[in-house]
Amino acid sequence: MQLFSALLPPSEVVRSIEARIDTRAAGFRWAPPVNWHITLGFFGEDDIATRAAWLRERVTGRPAVHLRLSGADTFPKVLWLGVEGDGLAELAAAAGADLDERPYRPHLTLARFPAASQPEAEAIAAGLSGYASPAWTAAEVVLMKSTAGVYSQVERFPLDTGAGHGQPGW
Repeated sequence: MQLFSALLPPSEVVRSIEARIDTRAAGFRWAPPVNWHITLGFFGEDDIATRAAWLRERVTGRPAVHLRLSGADTFPKVLWLGVEGDGLAELAAAAGADLDERPYRPHLTLARFPAASQPEAEAIAAGLSGYASPAWTAAEVVLMKSTAGVYSQVERFPLDTGAGHGQPGW
């Protein structure tokens, strides 16, 4: 079992992505929409109660973030959508991204593919370059667990959606 913190896209964003992608590419393992998320921090094997208490202390009451998915690209063997949002890097740092040695690169994984399919993945990403999802406000951070590739929600931590948090001018 692996633990991570994440933001979950709302159903209208999920539907928007589903309308834009074609999951028939041979050799691609498309992530099911129920698993789509934006990872904030990855904790690996960890005690659920301890990590939940740690996360609760660090994120509860932080400002909500206004997000949208925009464009696509690849990491080695991963096709993903980009994420835009003011305050996202700060929230991610509080939610565990600061524990990773690599720089935080917000994304939503769409598919994994074999190295030989890199050209096809790049073509799919190019076809999604103009994609922009509906904007939304992420009102909670979710502690997730992954067991044998099955994701489930462990606990939700509310963010402050109060007045004074302006939305970006997209």
